[in-house]
This record gives sequence, structure tokens and C-alpha cells, in this order.
Amino acid sequence: MKLKLTAAALAAVLSVGLAGCSGSSPDSNREEVTVKVGVVGDNNEPWETAAANLEENENIKVELVRFSDYVQPNQALADGSVDLNSFQTQIYLETYNTEHGTDLTSIGYTLMAPLGVYSNRIASVGELPDGATVSIPDDASNGGRALKLLEKAGLITVDPAAGLTPTKGDITGNPKNLQITELDASQTARSLEDVDAAVVNSGMAVDAGLTPSTDAIFIEEVGAESTPYYNVIAARAGDTGNETYKKVVEHYQSDEVAQTIAESTKGSQIAVWEGAPSIAPSAAQSTPA
Repeated sequence: MKLKLTAAALAAVLSVGLAGCSGSSPDSNREEVTVKVGVVGDNNEPWETAAANLEENENIKVELVRFSDYVQPNQALADGSVDLNSFQTQIYLETYNTEHGTDLTSIGYTLMAPLGVYSNRIASVGELPDGATVSIPDDASNGGRALKLLEKAGLITVDPAAGLTPTKGDITGNPKNLQITELDASQTARSLEDVDAAVVNSGMAVDAGLTPSTDAIFIEEVGAESTPYYNVIAARAGDTGNETYKKVVEHYQSDEVAQTIAESTKGSQIAVWEGAPSIAPSAAQSTPA
């Protein structure tokens, strides 16, 4: 009888031990799920950090699908080629939906990537000569944002009625007679050889080997009014309740990813989700002309 009791007790102990081992990894028994995330450019260290944690802790494999412009990722999301994308600001997403009749939706903030003015010819915006050539992105949201930045720099004035998306037609003052050329956002950094200055998105600047916090001659300030320019993780409207996608957002919005954002961009980009740690960017020039 004692032998039987001992064997039963041993079996119970082994059962508890095995149960404890199986619980050591929260989702080790869950079938691996792959989530395709559309991104722009080659520098995606924050997503690589999030992806590693998702695979280890949630059995969710993130596959980064890289694009070279700002149009293809939303097309791919709308047609189901990717599950999520992460490259655009809130206002860009809203403008895209309006222009294309799509219903893509933000499911979480990621970072703020300040827009900057860059030049290979001058060291400050005040040095721009009369008639200087300046390239800006040609899409409505980034182009309007670029014009607002040039206004903040003291170079032009725009009609306030145009809101956050002014066009060249909304310029009401241009004392230096700047010649403003519109290019695809992916081409603005490359245009620096041909223009006096260019307004370049932070991600494109980094891909071109620039460090926004030190190389920009004028850079966007981050404040309470910056929310429209927060970058987002976007999904199709019907997928906003997807639990797997919620896990993706949760793991992206971590202190570890916030630190990766700061380190990989040399402080040029800032984590902006609610509760994100405050890791201040390096100071860049923000003195108007």
C-alpha cells in the first residue's frame, strides 16, 4: 500500500512539475501566427525589437514588408497584401482615406519623426539667398506640413484658412522669392545636390545617411499641436478588434522599443504613445530666419 501511495504521490509531483514547465512560456502551445507589417525604408530597428519580443513571448512572427515610397504600403494594406502598416502620420492616413475612398484606421501611435530643412550649401535658413530653390514633398499632407515648417522658419507665410494642408497656392508672403519645387517624398533628400535646401521627412533623411537632430538646419518642434504628425500603426477598419494585432501594438509600445527608437535614430525620433518614457532628442537648430 505504501508503495502504491508513493507511486501515486510521485505521479502527482511529476504532473505538477510538467504543468509548471508548460506554463513557463505564456503562449508556447499556441500555433505561430505571422503578421505582415508594411514599412518604408531599410532602417526599422524599433520594429525588429518588437518582432523579437513578439516571437519569444506571444508566438507571433512579424514579417516586415519593405516599400520605397508612401503610396504602396496603403495600397497593400487596402488589398490585403499586408496585415498592418507603420510608416505614416495620422494626418497622412486621413488624407489618403479621403483621396482614395479607403477605410484604413489607426490602432496605435508609434513615434514622432520631426520634419527638417536640410542643405548642402548653407548652415542656417537665414543664409538662403533671394530666389533660392527649395524642394518639398508633393503629397498633400507632407507638402502642407513642409510649407508650415517653412513658415515657422520665417521664410514664407501661408493662409491660415488652409489649416494643416496648405498648398503653394496658399502662400501669401514670400519675401525671398523662394522657388518651391514639389517632389515625391522619397526624392527630396536626393535633390540636395540640385537645390539650395530641401524639406525632408525624418525616415527618408536617415535612409540618406543624415542625422536629423544634427544635420537639419531647421527642424520641427514637438509640442501639444503635433498630434496630427504622430506616426501610427494602421489596420483595415474591420480588423481593429483583432486580438493578435492588439498584441503587436502592445509589444511595440514598450519601454524597450522606446529606447531603441531613441538610440537607432540618435534622438531624432521620439516615442509618443501614452505612457512612453521621456527620452529627449538631441537639440537641433530651430532658429527662424
